[in-house]
Amino acid sequence: MLICDRDVPARFVADDRWGGQVMRRLDDGWCAALDRDSMRCTIYERRPDICRDFAMGDSDCVAVRTLYYTPPARQEQP
Repeated sequence: MLICDRDVPARFVADDRWGGQVMRRLDDGWCAALDRDSMRCTIYERRPDICRDFAMGDSDCVAVRTLYYTPPARQEQP
């Protein structure tokens, strides 16, 4: 839920079914501001307060990424 986060670009904001504003999610369930290739936030400097609770690389961030993110399979060289 976005509370007083006015710096988030509007294209990344959606209204939930209760009328609150949240970060928009794409069909895959991930945040619309997340770059799927690098798994980095594309609006990191403008990210909402709720996202700031998960500092990049801290133990909470790593745990969530480990739980939900499976990197693409590497192509083996012949």
